[in-house]
Amino acid sequence: MAALLETKRDLITTRARGVVRMLLAAALICCSGAMAADDSLYRAQTVVTGQGEPNRIIGFGVCLEDVLIKVSGQPMLASDGRLAAYKSKAKEFVSRFDYHDQYAGKPHHDEQGTRDRPYDLTVDFDDKKIDGILAKLDLKPWRSQRPVLGVFVEMQHGPKDYIVTSDGTQSDLQRDALAAAAGKRGMRFVLPSAPALTSANVTPAELLKMPAPKLSSIVAPQGGEAILVGRLVWDDGDLGWATRWQMAWGGKDYKWQFRGVTFDEAFRRGIGGAAQVLSGNGDPGRSK
Repeated sequence: MAALLETKRDLITTRARGVVRMLLAAALICCSGAMAADDSLYRAQTVVTGQGEPNRIIGFGVCLEDVLIKVSGQPMLASDGRLAAYKSKAKEFVSRFDYHDQYAGKPHHDEQGTRDRPYDLTVDFDDKKIDGILAKLDLKPWRSQRPVLGVFVEMQHGPKDYIVTSDGTQSDLQRDALAAAAGKRGMRFVLPSAPALTSANVTPAELLKMPAPKLSSIVAPQGGEAILVGRLVWDDGDLGWATRWQMAWGGKDYKWQFRGVTFDEAFRRGIGGAAQVLSGNGDPGRSK
């Protein structure tokens, strides 16, 4: 029963993931070993119904929040009440936008006309206007070279316990989710291969205890620079994942955790927390 509930919850975005696979195909091609996020920090994408202005305006607001977080590296903006005023007039900050029909090439049905079809809305924002908003929020654009994350994640669901790898078939959904999370936060990442983990004697049960230098040596050949380690354990009571993340950077150790989320959300918070640390925006374990 727990497995069925998990499947329903984590696969509710299966159709969206199909689009993610298509749109992030280039991002999943290793460039110097790194899975690359979108080159434009001032661009974001969301799904809207139809191409009408009311839904487009809502989509602009969603994309504005994502871009402000991506450009600044501060995920805590998502809970910042000050964003409401800017999101309500997000259209003023847009430089261009376009649509991609998720059902392109498929005939319209009686109950599924153009008005009701799902579209990927891609929005580019004016960089100077975005930087101006960040200044008013006491934040700065994170324009320095962003370190490539070497991501090590243990997934435990009952007797199943494994590390997400770059080549394991059981990691397909997690790789997609990580790619989407990295693109959303303007980060690049690499994953260890199964043979590399075996060669280094890295096991799921011992992952959190592994010294960062040892993990770094596994992904350094692929370009990994900053090590992010996570552990996700399925909790039947919460109907979600209990999650722990940790990384060492600048001579400090950072740890943050949360419960009851899908692994998509867990990866967004993990990558977002790493961005927060690397951009100098504070400790994700102490943020509220």
